[in-house]
Amino acid sequence: MSQAPRTVVVLAAGEGKRMKSATPKVLHPLLGRTLVGHVLSAAAPAGADRTIVVVGHKAEQVEAHLAEVAPAATPVLQAQQNGTGHAVRLALEAAPEVTGTVVVLNGDVPLLRAETVSSLIEAHESGARGATVLAAEVGNPSGLGRIVRDAAGNLERIVEERDASAEVRAIREINAGIYAFDAASLREALSKLSTDNDQGEEYLTDVFGILASVGHPVGVFVAPDADETLGCNDRAELASLRALMRDRVNEAWMRAGVSILDPSTTWIDVTARLEPDAEIDQNSQLLGETTVAAGAIVGPDTTLIDSTVGAGAVVLRTHSIGAEIGAEATVGPFSFLRPGTRLGRKAKVGGFVETKNAELGDGAKVPHLSYVGDATIGAKANIGAGTIFANYDGVTKSHTTVGEAAFVGSDTVLIAPVEIEPGAYVAAGSAIQKDVPAGSLGVTRAPQRNVENWVTRRRAGTVSAEAAERAIARKDEGGEVSTAV
Repeated sequence: MSQAPRTVVVLAAGEGKRMKSATPKVLHPLLGRTLVGHVLSAAAPAGADRTIVVVGHKAEQVEAHLAEVAPAATPVLQAQQNGTGHAVRLALEAAPEVTGTVVVLNGDVPLLRAETVSSLIEAHESGARGATVLAAEVGNPSGLGRIVRDAAGNLERIVEERDASAEVRAIREINAGIYAFDAASLREALSKLSTDNDQGEEYLTDVFGILASVGHPVGVFVAPDADETLGCNDRAELASLRALMRDRVNEAWMRAGVSILDPSTTWIDVTARLEPDAEIDQNSQLLGETTVAAGAIVGPDTTLIDSTVGAGAVVLRTHSIGAEIGAEATVGPFSFLRPGTRLGRKAKVGGFVETKNAELGDGAKVPHLSYVGDATIGAKANIGAGTIFANYDGVTKSHTTVGEAAFVGSDTVLIAPVEIEPGAYVAAGSAIQKDVPAGSLGVTRAPQRNVENWVTRRRAGTVSAEAAERAIARKDEGGEVSTAV
């Protein structure tokens, strides 16, 4: 049997004054998506024929975001926020052809699961109801609308806290702000809404009382996890939601075979992907489209943004943005991989190394204290400590190529554009600005000159001069110069 038509309406017009932010509340980020992005993701598996997002405060910003994350969604402007009922009425006026089930979601409930949305719809449609509300039992219902049931336990009405009596405020079953409606029944009830309430707004929740009064079945679906219904009004609540989402994501990955050594300090975006037997150590963040393959070890103290870590690689105390780390490669500690970095199999980027737009072949090594920018380094090449790839002359960025199995000595500057051909050597301390042919040694050292007794003459009275005088005296006596203190 074919599915009845479905429409999703997401309410995302509010300013969120308590966030005290120039960013609309629904655009605040939370582990890889915005608040509204999480809601849209939860709604997607419901298979709606149409998704409408009601926008208002800084509508242009919200619409621009929708164009990126949900281009099929239709934004509808609520220029004046006159309540949730008014918002839904505007949505339906923009889509007069809508029939079947209308699902209404608040745009600030990022913990909502797709399974719960689907179960709400199923309960609503199987019961042939005019309206169904998602509810939850919470310990502290302060600030939330209450579910009022009759003596038989059926839904009687939904009451906003501002309009609730002391008796109703004692109820702990709350309205999650998530609903399923029959489209025709909803249109009928919306036309009867009034603004006779504490806020002078059209409440969507009044639809339930209106429908019940004319005999339309209304019902409640209780969320399996009350945390799913939590919204966000300020930065403190956003932080609480972030921690809950972190715990949910980490638990799911651990149950999928990933080792997370300290879940409380590990933050993984919902957009990241990990394979079984990957290991994530403490104080690590996997952000954006990051992927970590089986057997890889990430952390401690590592941040990966839109980066790929190959099987068996080890990434220690590293910050990586848009890098590709090959299988069995090693990175860190205290390395910075910038966009365009690609490490081959068993390549090594060691301590205090920065790379940008740099490709290291299989087994290539940059072990210590170096900058590698705009470079191609061949397989099994070795770059000595303190090497600088001088890629920028103030106007143009140029490329450096180091061939297969080449060896670059410590404290070297490779001045681009330049090529060190396969098997070539560069002597330590050189500044190379001409190509070094295969098998050759490139050297640019000036001859060393020692100015004798300079310290004893020019730095007399210093500890250095005193040490030199003692060493010279011992040497004059036929002994060896000692470096001992």
